[in-house]
Amino acid sequence: MHQDNTPFWEIEPERLEDNPFKVIGSDWMLITAGILGDYNTMTASGGGWGTLWGRKVCYCHIKPAHYTFQFMERFPYFTLSFFEEKYKNVLQFCGSNSGRDVDKASATGITPVARPLGAVYFAEARLVIECKKIYFHDFDPSHFVDPKIHDRFPNKDYHRMYAGEIIRCLKKS
Repeated sequence: MHQDNTPFWEIEPERLEDNPFKVIGSDWMLITAGILGDYNTMTASGGGWGTLWGRKVCYCHIKPAHYTFQFMERFPYFTLSFFEEKYKNVLQFCGSNSGRDVDKASATGITPVARPLGAVYFAEARLVIECKKIYFHDFDPSHFVDPKIHDRFPNKDYHRMYAGEIIRCLKKS
């Protein structure tokens, strides 16, 4: 683990050219919360970005049973890391193994990095969005308008949604 000196350059969120339906929904992302030496990451295929209350935001949702949930609760920042296709096996591993049981970075060979006192992301990512939490909301099944959504939660393990103001976007140079 080391401080950030990777070949990223900062871009404005308005300059993002990625399609969120593709990069989140089918390519997947890593959601990471914590600091170097005390963090966890998980694979996700749900979330998005846009504006909320006049701020540029990203949102993601995590079930309380996931180990990453503890880190999202403890730390004010989180990152969304997006990778090239050749890292799909890394994302599969991080989505099917718990950080309680395995050091995902060591097991997959990805390198956690951060700015001093900043949120963790990975040197191998092609795009990183760093966010500061500004809101959370627990999904309430009584608000599901489409009754088929209930079928997705047979264990009634509903997500908590986090909205984070985008602090910076990093793109590989």
